[in-house]
Amino acid sequence: MQTLMQLRADFEQRTNRSMSMPLAGLAVWCIVGILSLVLPPESSVLALVFATGAIFPLALGIARLRGERLLESTNPLAKLMGVCVVMVNLLWALHIPLLLRAPQFVPLSLGIALGLHWMVYSWIIAHPLGYRHAVLRTLSLLAVWFAFPTHPVTASAAVVVVAYAITLAEMRMRPLGSAAGANAAVA
Repeated sequence: MQTLMQLRADFEQRTNRSMSMPLAGLAVWCIVGILSLVLPPESSVLALVFATGAIFPLALGIARLRGERLLESTNPLAKLMGVCVVMVNLLWALHIPLLLRAPQFVPLSLGIALGLHWMVYSWIIAHPLGYRHAVLRTLSLLAVWFAFPTHPVTASAAVVVVAYAITLAEMRMRPLGSAAGANAAVA
């Protein structure tokens, strides 16, 4: 039986920094942000809803190119991340009624919901970058949702893109497995 530290090291080695999902998310939210500059508000919300469905398939392609093993790992921590993806996607039961009854809330609900798994990712790698991402993203989304009520998709997309850019830079600079031993208190 492997220790938690061994599982964490194996997870990081197999996933090669796990950058495919945030890279896909960054690309999709960037496209949505650009589209929202030219589309009417109702169409922007629909673009956001449909575009976010492309994040996972796009991430699978990026993962293949980067040598990340997202789906074929036997590591229980990778399985935990898979459960988190399912958990986040169960929130579509909230997004769809919001789309139908209160579409102005969809950028906020999708922006926050699609970032919740960062909390578990941070725990898995024993590094606070995911905690920072989730908290920065949530608080900033809430702030821009109130600050820019006539442009919620554009403002939300900008927040998510910036959060991803910061986190991806941090992920790239962080030595693989550096936090697992040095930051065991996170466990």
